[in-house]
Amino acid sequence: MQQDVANPRSQEQVYKPDPVAYLQMAYEQTLKATSDPDWQGTTTASGAQLHYKTVDGGGEVPQVYVTNLGDCQIMILRPKQDKVVYKTKEQWHWFDCPRQLGTNSPDTPEKNAVVDVVELQVGDVVLAMSDGVIDNLWEHEIVSSVQNSIQRWENGEGGTEKFEGDRTGGANGGMKLAAEELVAAAKKIATDPFAESPFMEHAIEEGLASEGGKLDDISVVAALVRKQYT
Repeated sequence: MQQDVANPRSQEQVYKPDPVAYLQMAYEQTLKATSDPDWQGTTTASGAQLHYKTVDGGGEVPQVYVTNLGDCQIMILRPKQDKVVYKTKEQWHWFDCPRQLGTNSPDTPEKNAVVDVVELQVGDVVLAMSDGVIDNLWEHEIVSSVQNSIQRWENGEGGTEKFEGDRTGGANGGMKLAAEELVAAAKKIATDPFAESPFMEHAIEEGLASEGGKLDDISVVAALVRKQYT
């Protein structure tokens, strides 16, 4: 991506992100780097690249280029309006077997990655979450958790580190708190053998016996859309 951004262009040429090409290049370089030691493994992939588009009058509208392959999820929240603006759809070969990159997998970014371009507003929250989060928390629980974290942060609560500056909307450290509290909430359900979870519900729909949360990798990256003044 950095190489593409830095490539020289004429004034008529406008840079446009190409996330699938970036992911394909990273995938090929990873295959090359791991082939000699014969390392094996697979991974799903999700990414969000902030960009913008120019509108009439010379203004700019923020956008995010979302790339997804597998069952992790990018979710965009508009906390003040209590709604989910966008979320990626899980990609599975069959239940609990996601599309993935790596050893013995037929999937590649060029063939299987999906890209969406989503317009953003100042104050939106972009979440990148592994399946251990969305397998254990329903959408409304994720939204509620982030809203509560932001409210606590604005009130001067939460977090173990000192942050200075405006805290509006979760600025200057609030996203770290939001991510940590989402991880904690997902872990609580994952380790509860009697909890009701989205994974349990989906398994039952597939005719499989399942109860409680799902132990899996639990990771969250949270970002706040802010206006940069120059």
